[in-house]
Amino acid sequence: MIQYFIRRILLMIPTFLGSTLLIFVILQLTPGGPLEQTIQRLQMGSMSRGEISGATGDMMTGGSSILPESALKELNRFYGFDKPIWQRYLIWLGVWPREIRHRDLTFDPGETTLNKYVGYGTYLNLERSKNDLLITDESGTVPSDWKGRIDKIRDDGTVEAVIFQTEFSGILTGNLGTSYTYAQPVTEVMAPRFKISIFYGLSGLILMYLICIPLGIKKALNHGTPFDFVSSVIVFVGYSIPGWALGGVLLVLFGGGSFWDIFPLGGFRSPMEIWETLSWWQKIMDQLHHAILPIIAWTIGSFATMTTLMKNSLLENLSQDYIRTAFAKGLSEKRVVWIHAMRNSLIPIAARIGQNIGVIISGSYFIERVFNIDGFGKMGYQAILDRDYPITLGFLVIVVLIRLIGNILSDLALATVDPRIRFK
Repeated sequence: MIQYFIRRILLMIPTFLGSTLLIFVILQLTPGGPLEQTIQRLQMGSMSRGEISGATGDMMTGGSSILPESALKELNRFYGFDKPIWQRYLIWLGVWPREIRHRDLTFDPGETTLNKYVGYGTYLNLERSKNDLLITDESGTVPSDWKGRIDKIRDDGTVEAVIFQTEFSGILTGNLGTSYTYAQPVTEVMAPRFKISIFYGLSGLILMYLICIPLGIKKALNHGTPFDFVSSVIVFVGYSIPGWALGGVLLVLFGGGSFWDIFPLGGFRSPMEIWETLSWWQKIMDQLHHAILPIIAWTIGSFATMTTLMKNSLLENLSQDYIRTAFAKGLSEKRVVWIHAMRNSLIPIAARIGQNIGVIISGSYFIERVFNIDGFGKMGYQAILDRDYPITLGFLVIVVLIRLIGNILSDLALATVDPRIRFK
């Protein structure tokens, strides 16, 4: 079994790389990216101030908008579009050096040497040949932390170059990048929102198993009775209603300002100025008060699936020959059901645990939007609309890892409840 799980873990690597590479390429090729949006905002701001004129810079191809060439160069460098797409992906992974602390240089026609201040009290001597750039410090030593290249040679003989430092920094080193929208590290943007989705996801998952498994057992043992019929109707009516739609109905019926003014209209908890004044017990009650309706909406869609799966699995096992043999030996119904049939009936439930974890913890944008919860799903969806590539890819990394780990957890659960399974 150990060898099997080692192979499964090793297979996670190509699966992860394939998933991330596919989404990375799609995002990079999708029109309306962050560069285009930034240029549009800059142009709209300039137009509103009446500052656009033909003297501000070179004309961009494909439109009548005007931006300085130096600004376009800086924007391309900031968003990483000055590199080919394969190199951008390797930089994002952290296996290709990332350029940092750029310093632009300009050699006048006929000029071959420059002295450049690069900060921290350091000056570098730069000497260019035809297509190369030699960098030395004040002592004449070639520094290992600075590199350079010639970017462009103009028709008048002016040479544009750049020097920079490099570092290996990507998701494999724990750096998910900096959000274009929030101007903060992606981990700092994601952490509080991920905690919210974990709270709702795990709460709903635990509640689902605590209700669906006993309900499915009860329905199986009372198959064909009025209880079975009425509970099936209720469960499938709930299944037919999307969680976000049910959330809206619950807010109308029980939210603030409604006829039954029982629960707040949304939010993860009370506003911070109120939250900080509450005692620890009041904080628990306030959190539960805000969580009841979202958790119901979060998990309603899985109730019918899990309940029916539990019921059908138990009914199938109760009709097996080994169960009839156990009854023939004089074993009590309680022992036959709970000892012999129950363990095999839990196998389909165990097989879905990884899928349930992956779906629930990743969050639900629509439910979070209905209840005004700033969670993980809402963040990921908004990042896609804003073309915030670092957050979108960071969201992808978390979701893919959760799904891959969930699959392994499903295998472990299967091996635990079914001793017949032998992983080879």
